[in-house]
Amino acid sequence: MKSEEIAKRAASLVGGDRKASHGNKLINHTNIAILWNALLTIIGDRPLNPHDVCNLMELLKVARRYSGKTNDDDYIDGAGYAALAGEIKARIDAGE
Repeated sequence: MKSEEIAKRAASLVGGDRKASHGNKLINHTNIAILWNALLTIIGDRPLNPHDVCNLMELLKVARRYSGKTNDDDYIDGAGYAALAGEIKARIDAGE
């Protein structure tokens, strides 16, 4: 796929399907920023690790639940990120 095709597809998603499912872009991304800033405050000054990334992605899905239409994917993906976070944390704690 050429770059122009990728850009056109992205534009159609952002202005079409995603707009309908995720709602107002500014509100959605403001909600994400609020939740991510809260977690980053809890984390402090250390570098992010894979467990943190899973939790941030889960919070992205939580934020999306509060804008746009009800979307089962936000709950399914949120549960998936929580499951990944649990597995990754266990592996980190085990020294992997």
